[in-house]
Amino acid sequence: MIEASMVTTSISLEGYTITKNLGIVRGITVRSRSLFGNIAGGFQTLFGGQISIYRELCEKTRYEAYQLMLEHAAGMGANAIINMRYDANEVMGGVTEVLAYGTAVWVEKK
Repeated sequence: MIEASMVTTSISLEGYTITKNLGIVRGITVRSRSLFGNIAGGFQTLFGGQISIYRELCEKTRYEAYQLMLEHAAGMGANAIINMRYDANEVMGGVTEVLAYGTAVWVEKK
């Protein structure tokens, strides 16, 4: 598995030389809010501030997409990912797709 320190939003990895570009990698997950989550989230909005139930759902969803991206990159033989990004789209009401993507590369220490 690729270490977190070997993933960057930059087009290069400080202290390393990219020796092989292995292509685009992605991790996609689709999640929906549960009935309980909607009720609890709606209740939290009455008081304002951070809506923790939705924040936790977003964090879990991004983490899952990120892990799937790492697995995809490792399967391609990469030891790093550059230009990593997230994207999210609502597929339908209450159903959201989260995509983590980047470029899988092989790097060597300078």
